[in-house]
Amino acid sequence: MNPTLNLSASGLAQSIAPSGVKQAFMSVQLFTAIRKYIYENCGIYFQDNKKYFLESRLQRRMNYLGLKTFEEYFDLLRFGQNSNAEKKYFFEAITINETFFFRNQPQLDALAAHILPEVINSKLATGKNKIRIWSAASSSGEEAYSIAMIFQDMIKPRNPNMELEVVGTDINSAVVETAVNGVYRDYSVRNTPPYYLKKYFKQTGNGAFEVQPDIKKMASFKIMNLYDDAAMRLMFNFDVIFCANVLIYFDQLSKTKVVANLYNSLNKGGYLFIGYSETLHGISKAFKLISYPNTVGYKKE
Repeated sequence: MNPTLNLSASGLAQSIAPSGVKQAFMSVQLFTAIRKYIYENCGIYFQDNKKYFLESRLQRRMNYLGLKTFEEYFDLLRFGQNSNAEKKYFFEAITINETFFFRNQPQLDALAAHILPEVINSKLATGKNKIRIWSAASSSGEEAYSIAMIFQDMIKPRNPNMELEVVGTDINSAVVETAVNGVYRDYSVRNTPPYYLKKYFKQTGNGAFEVQPDIKKMASFKIMNLYDDAAMRLMFNFDVIFCANVLIYFDQLSKTKVVANLYNSLNKGGYLFIGYSETLHGISKAFKLISYPNTVGYKKE
């Protein structure tokens, strides 16, 4: 989940109804009701100027289902016989996940050079040998696998008895399926250092790149909503959490709730990374801000 919203012109263009299909119209009242539904279910708040975006995204699903009005679709979503199953498609429609391997290199550098050595020393002092990292908006898995590759290449040789478990979660079931498969196109690997591309991927017959099995086995993925308190209570005992480009789509109340849950998911001394354009200022005073070259992290003390 990286529940980030595709607000680009290209994203909107791809969402417009096919030629010959009449575009439905969403009333302001219905937009307000659907916006409230989205907010209550995942904490994302749609501003007034995102009405067209929401219409465009839902139109495609309506076309597939043979529905003519947004009112019909909203009734199906809430009261239909398969409403729980439809929620999955609904969240896929309104969210999109923009990511690629080694996207946030300064954070990965800080992880390898500073945080993991600190965590390992703490583990060894208490007789433990497993590090747990959560990619809390994992999208299609590139971030989780990047972390696993860095651990395997830079940490494991010096600490052969230390194990890593990376858990990736996202609200979008389609991208979680991609993460589990671990097969990617050129766009996803465009920023991958050639050394890593050669060592940790195998190229398939159709030109795709598949993550090697020794990296795949270090990561697991599941569908999860960061706004779901019950699900969040099951996420605990993590040493590091990456949750980038999620908070920018929440209002203040939702940010506070999600960050508090992320804090509870961390071990004492654990670290949280968020996106470049995000901050915990005015959201939480529970973390200590730690500066690294070209990035910052938040430590639970």
